[in-house]
Amino acid sequence: MPLLTPETLSALARSIRVAIFDVDGIMTDGGLTFDSEGRELKTFHVRDGQGLKLLQEAGIVLAIVTGRSSPIVDARARELGIRHVVQGSADKLASCQALLEQLKLDWAQCAYMGDDLPDLPVLRQCSLALTVPEAPALIRDHAHWVSPMGGGKGAVRCAAEMLLDARGQWQEATRKWLG
Repeated sequence: MPLLTPETLSALARSIRVAIFDVDGIMTDGGLTFDSEGRELKTFHVRDGQGLKLLQEAGIVLAIVTGRSSPIVDARARELGIRHVVQGSADKLASCQALLEQLKLDWAQCAYMGDDLPDLPVLRQCSLALTVPEAPALIRDHAHWVSPMGGGKGAVRCAAEMLLDARGQWQEATRKWLG
């Protein structure tokens, strides 16, 4: 799938009402770290969190759909005010479809950011498919936009900025800091 022209990207971005994110490899660097007790640890980038808050303030509903299950994901979602969280999803396409039905939205209003094979059916179905540079070539080939930053290293923030800029909302989103 070819990357989009700025005009097409802007048109698609304006139709987005929900942005759904994978966790491992998108909100984190994809590494799995365990402490000596076998508890999983994850590292999230603070600027990704700010980007997610900016999307919420712009009226975009946020959701997480991930194949793994971790209390850390629930904690991060609560901290960011993300109410729609699906963990342990063996079929991300079905999970996203159910979420869209719950929200009374359709695929034309959905952006999705994922980085591996379980994300591919959703990337192929959603209106705006986003990924990271270290995603396998097959995934990048099905994305409309590839973040300049890697997973867990600001990729979500870059996606938020791109969406807000393409929607013409970036200046308003940052006005409170610019005075």
